[in-house]
Amino acid sequence: MRYPIQMMIASTLLAGSAMAVMAQEIPNEGPVPTTVLIQADSKHDEPLNTALLKLQVNRHDSPITAVTPISPRATQVAILIDDGLRGSFGLQMKDIQDFINSLPQGTEVFVGYMQNGGVRSAGGGFSANHEEVASQLRQTLSIPGVAASPYFSLSTFVKQWPSDKPGARVVLMITNGVDPYNGRPSVMNQDSPYVQTAQEDAQRAGVAVYSIYYADAGMRGGSFSGQSYLQQIGEATGGELFNLGTIPPPSLAPYLKQFGKAIEESYAVSFLASANNEKRDTLTPIKVTSEQAGVKIHAPEGAHPGVNEP
Repeated sequence: MRYPIQMMIASTLLAGSAMAVMAQEIPNEGPVPTTVLIQADSKHDEPLNTALLKLQVNRHDSPITAVTPISPRATQVAILIDDGLRGSFGLQMKDIQDFINSLPQGTEVFVGYMQNGGVRSAGGGFSANHEEVASQLRQTLSIPGVAASPYFSLSTFVKQWPSDKPGARVVLMITNGVDPYNGRPSVMNQDSPYVQTAQEDAQRAGVAVYSIYYADAGMRGGSFSGQSYLQQIGEATGGELFNLGTIPPPSLAPYLKQFGKAIEESYAVSFLASANNEKRDTLTPIKVTSEQAGVKIHAPEGAHPGVNEP
């Protein structure tokens, strides 16, 4: 099934497509330098012992060539808000503004609203001027289904990332996570080709996808279905879903704090992965773990060989 989705960003953002950086030409078959973004979640707030990291590529142990903490000046954070969220979302805007203003100096931020399978922004794209970006927040339209599928929006956004600046790329989705194009949102229907496509597009682009569940303005339900999809896409890309529940949280502040901590705990991990020029979109299965006590690694389940600027 083909779906008409078009990026809707009110400026010339797409003049430099991220695909030129993140899905660059692979020069030769065979091992090529590849880098992915991971999060090292420590129960004891200890720094990551990089010597205890383990990597598997295509289910085989593989050496890690470099582990580097991400720099705020080389980090871009995209906050994508479902424009169909219920009206109570207006009570959360100050928490989001405070979060944006709390980000380290140099971190670039983008705020966009998911509509009709695309992303609409009132601003000019990523900016390190946090106050300016925070001022772009607005009340959602609160029209049921206005976003179409959040996974259409996510796919469009990561494939046409509105910046050619290399560095760590992170998305926070605020949505109910329901895919209305995959039939009835119930526990008996948990396989969506559109969720699968979105997570693979994010993996190819080297983007970690985090999310906060928030109910929309409709009465479609689907909280279990939506949260399951958001959890799936988080685990597949090295991100995570921060909250579970059937009602909107009274405050997003605790989850935004978790999100900020996850960014601070992120590292770029470099290694060699085999490329295949005949299948340029092929994803290579990877697994990153740590033998360090109390440390849980969030890492993508697949990487695009040749992606070396996450």
